[in-house]
Amino acid sequence: MSDLELPYAYGNPPLTAVMRSSPEDFLVEEILGYDADGEGEHALLWVEKRGANTDWVARELARFAGIPPLNVGYAGLKDRHAVTRQTFSVQLAGKPDPDWSMFPHEEVKVLAATRHKRKLKRGALRGNRFVLVLRHAEGDRVVAEQVLAQIAQRGVPNYFGEQRFGREGGNVALARAMFAGRRFDRDKRHFLLSAARSHIFNHVLSARVEQGSWDSPMDGEIWALAGSRSWFGPEPFDATLSERLARGDIHPSGPLWGRGDTPAKEDVAALENAVAAANADLADGLVAAKMDQERRALRMIPQNLKWRWLDDTALELSFELPAGAYATTVVREIARTG
Repeated sequence: MSDLELPYAYGNPPLTAVMRSSPEDFLVEEILGYDADGEGEHALLWVEKRGANTDWVARELARFAGIPPLNVGYAGLKDRHAVTRQTFSVQLAGKPDPDWSMFPHEEVKVLAATRHKRKLKRGALRGNRFVLVLRHAEGDRVVAEQVLAQIAQRGVPNYFGEQRFGREGGNVALARAMFAGRRFDRDKRHFLLSAARSHIFNHVLSARVEQGSWDSPMDGEIWALAGSRSWFGPEPFDATLSERLARGDIHPSGPLWGRGDTPAKEDVAALENAVAAANADLADGLVAAKMDQERRALRMIPQNLKWRWLDDTALELSFELPAGAYATTVVREIARTG
């Protein structure tokens, strides 16, 4: 099974549709979770881009401000084939703000600028807000809305999306080649390590989806705290944990593979070790690369999930996801997209 053919939580998707008919049909807006300081040597820019790569925008902001590219920060990469709004920090170090309205690229607009004391670091965001339109939708609309109602309450398997694996999933094969001795530059190596970890995680999760345990406990469970990278356990499943699981405060978790033993025990450990053994070249390569064992929630519950039919074949979805989650993992449960 490839990372593009993972099992579904709610059966086969009831719709087929086209996603990203235009960039405007895929709107992403960052949720930083904090406000600018109002002072400091960094300009914190709220930027809208259309059909543009995040790293390219960062370099062009540096060029416009007359500073080195390393002095521009952003919290996360945003999809090129979309309209995205995200924050960049530009370290001006005693220089006045340039006239951001004169930024010379039509596909990029600086919507607001404030001052901040610190550079924006990768990963420093709470989540993302999405508004997506699925065009040319065909299939059972009633079942689609029933699935959406279940997703709003129960969530979806928190798979890493296909973006993590490159064209036709090729990053996993490249990771295997890297662990076998092929050399890559530092940036590519980072992506391949992530792809290897994501592959193992997805296959642990897919096994639990097939078992029906992706959102319920197994013996030896490690619990992930919602909205956090923290985890705890294993411990006996009791009424308190059951209530926390039901309200989405905690989720079962899976491995981001690395050095040391999985902290899970009993049935969970057996499953995770079996998947790692089936992908021994990836697991051993991650250990050799000195990656540490970490955890990721198996379940992801979209917040403020809403939907409406714009016409008979266009379905609009809006929702918020925590940082590190993929909108495509929500969409795939209701529609096969092209």
